[in-house]
Amino acid sequence: MNRMEKMRAHLAALNPVTLEIIDESHKHAGHAGARDGGGHYVLRIVSAEFTGKGTMARHRMIYSALEEMLKREIHALNIQAKTPDEI
Repeated sequence: MNRMEKMRAHLAALNPVTLEIIDESHKHAGHAGARDGGGHYVLRIVSAEFTGKGTMARHRMIYSALEEMLKREIHALNIQAKTPDEI
């Protein structure tokens, strides 16, 4: 299973309606995180689980779901988290 598949599997716990992961690691070649093997990603996720929660709470939910991967496999994560009503 590649990194993006692993991310999808972990984020499934948030019951996403829409989940888009874009690997931008190639834009960061030579960057310290890239040298250590961590990837740079854009995450666009829509989930009813975010209803009633602010940006920080949504991000904490995502960080919790990806906790193990954030230690080595993910160096940077640009998060766009919305509810179905916000799209």
